[in-house]
Amino acid sequence: MSAPACRVDRRLVGAVALSTAASGAGVALMAASAWLLSRAAEHPPVLFLIVAIVGVRFFGLSRGVFRYAERLVGHDVALRRQSALRVRVFEALADGTWVGRRGGDLLSRVVNDVAAVQDRVVRVVVPVTAAALVAVGTAVALTVVWPPAGLLVAAATVLGAGVVPVLAARLSARADRSLAPLRGALAEAVTEAHAAAPDLWAYGAAGPLLARVLDADDALRRAEQRTAAVTGWAGAAQLLTTGAAVVAGLLAAAVGVAEGGLAPVQVAVLALTPLALHEVVAGLPAALGVRTRTRAALARVDELLDRAPVGGGAAPVTAGAGAVDLHDVTVGWPGGPDLVEHLDLHVRAGERVALVGPSGSGKTTVAATVLGLLPPRAGTVGVSGGVGYLAQDAHLFDTTVAENLRIGRRDADDAACAAALARVGLDLPLDRLVGEHGSRLSGGEAQRVALARLLLREDAVVLLDEPTEHLDAPTADALVEDLLAATAGAAVLVITHDPTLVARCDRVVTLGPARVPVG
Repeated sequence: MSAPACRVDRRLVGAVALSTAASGAGVALMAASAWLLSRAAEHPPVLFLIVAIVGVRFFGLSRGVFRYAERLVGHDVALRRQSALRVRVFEALADGTWVGRRGGDLLSRVVNDVAAVQDRVVRVVVPVTAAALVAVGTAVALTVVWPPAGLLVAAATVLGAGVVPVLAARLSARADRSLAPLRGALAEAVTEAHAAAPDLWAYGAAGPLLARVLDADDALRRAEQRTAAVTGWAGAAQLLTTGAAVVAGLLAAAVGVAEGGLAPVQVAVLALTPLALHEVVAGLPAALGVRTRTRAALARVDELLDRAPVGGGAAPVTAGAGAVDLHDVTVGWPGGPDLVEHLDLHVRAGERVALVGPSGSGKTTVAATVLGLLPPRAGTVGVSGGVGYLAQDAHLFDTTVAENLRIGRRDADDAACAAALARVGLDLPLDRLVGEHGSRLSGGEAQRVALARLLLREDAVVLLDEPTEHLDAPTADALVEDLLAATAGAAVLVITHDPTLVARCDRVVTLGPARVPVG
């Protein structure tokens, strides 16, 4: 184990110790107060009460101090572990392309499920361990004071702190395990609805997708209601066991006083201490439910980490002038059929090749294979020179024009950014905010900003995927002129249905009709 891991473990032990001290101080405060009140009722000299008075003050103050320190140390451990896990997840995502993953569910895993490691420390490990230690210590202490009462309280504590939480966890286990996947399903439905909202609203087809969102929300709500109901019944059961412990302690103490084996001042101690112990163990049913939920959530994170990524996340590039060479290549998406078989495609520097075919014939799949996002199922793919890609819906972030351009090249200064904009025929202020998904720009401006970002990279190979889609004819024609001028000298592969753009290419490669899986 490395040194940082050892330090984290020591912090966790410290958090448990502080939590135990805080909970123990609460129980001791009740016991000391009960003894002090009972003894004071006998009107002894005040010096006989000094130790108890100091003890009450000490336990009252130390309880808050220990709890505050436990929160600091416990959350430090939890946040460190969460940060380390989040870094591992981001590294796993960056190591490959993760194509084919549902975006909303993936986002839920990266955000919500990773955060479960914090709950596991703060809401499960620390409080459960501390509660168990304090419960055992209290039962032992009461048994020392008066064995019959201590044993009865211990039995009630086992029932309330052990049997009831375990039974509640089993009753709600199915619902608890379903919460993380249900949150992922809801996130996926909401993400899809948000992305498709303008088109769905324009065509009046929002009903089915909204119904899917509501169904996912209803399923999650029912699962949460079940866990809440079980936790509520467990709390009621614990309250009954606490009442039984109080009555049992009182009766046993009364018998002890009657027999002369127990001092009367101890009656209040034996009767009231279980009330303070209830505060310590009351959270155990919820904690065990959280334990089930965090296990399910972290299992989804482990699945994310253990799953082999698709592709290497970067094109298989070699040095040299721009060129693309596909020899007898077969491509397809994970889990799907072969979309293109035995494809030979060669693009040289300064050459423009159009890749055309009906929708679903595999054009974008070929581009993803050239980019290295998908491994070829057969054949070889060779690329020399850096590869740049311009999608039909290239993403623009809700920030300035300059920051969107610098995604293409981090070290680009303002002059380089302005020059790139000029190359694509744009005269935009670099500090202008583009809005979410480029909403403050026109369609043509957004596509030109994406093209300028691509040109900053100065790649020797350029892939253009439907660059004129969704643009009106004059805007598309102007963009084509700028595209061709800006990419002169590069090896350009153009995926398009636009006959005007096809006509400006040197060669045309046509793919066959889309393959539909049988059955």
